[in-house]
Amino acid sequence: MLSPLTIYLAAPRGFCAGVDRAIKIVEMALEKWGAPVYVRHEIVHNKYVVDGLRDKGAIFVEELEDCPDDRPVIFSAHGVPKSVPEAAQARNMVFVDATCPLVSKVHIESVRHYENGLQMVMIGHRGHPETVGTMGQLPDGEVLLVETVSDVAGLAPRDPERLAYITQTTLSVDDTAQIVEALEARFPNIVGPHKKDICYATTNRQEAVKAIAGQIDALLVIGAPNSSNSQRLVEVGRTSGCSYSQLVQRATDIDWRALGDLRKIGITAGASAPETLVNEVVDAFKARFDVTVETVETAQENVEFKVPRILREVPA
Repeated sequence: MLSPLTIYLAAPRGFCAGVDRAIKIVEMALEKWGAPVYVRHEIVHNKYVVDGLRDKGAIFVEELEDCPDDRPVIFSAHGVPKSVPEAAQARNMVFVDATCPLVSKVHIESVRHYENGLQMVMIGHRGHPETVGTMGQLPDGEVLLVETVSDVAGLAPRDPERLAYITQTTLSVDDTAQIVEALEARFPNIVGPHKKDICYATTNRQEAVKAIAGQIDALLVIGAPNSSNSQRLVEVGRTSGCSYSQLVQRATDIDWRALGDLRKIGITAGASAPETLVNEVVDAFKARFDVTVETVETAQENVEFKVPRILREVPA
């Protein structure tokens, strides 16, 4: 006889509007121009999604130099430095920018502050494509990166009175609040964003994890190791009372031995993980336990972003 297990499904979870749009852009580009279509960097950080698009004819490369001039190229949802579209234009390439509109908002913000004579402080993860893309909107030296509260003490701005800060959109809400507090304590005149840069989807998914973390024996976050928002969900699970919080890419990654004898488990998915993988994980538990599924919903999302005009235009 199977042991009883309650699965608490966090909601919202999985795809956000920016990821949805980025995937749609690759699919529509393949429809419009045929295969192959080149994509600079993984369109979103999820192996299952990337492999699926590769099967349809997308070729993923790391740099623009790896793309031929005569095939369309798509820039990933994380955004790219300003130099990338400029290089594509110089080569007369057809390109489509799949940057999430909420990341583009941060880009626009940073340029506006720069034009007003402010130096930028970016709260983000060094080397993450979104951070690289955002810092690449401004000339070298105009964006100072901080990753932790302790980094704030080491900042050496040009003029401490002329600063503004922006953040990566996929950070831990709580960790970022602590860094902002440290920045404002050290630089009282620092200018913050008009509206928080951390996106609605990141915030909502973290809140949903907080709502279940205290009542479960374990938390599984479905997502990719290079997905910032997925990694943050694991951390939020741990800091919110669930010591066993693990990232899995799919059901085959579940460490059943480590899970041991449990009665309640939480499941969520990062913003670039499809619901198919959530169902796969739930089915794996149903094969081993007598499962009851409960959805814990902390917010409803109805955000939708349009795809770029170039893909909506019908050729004459």
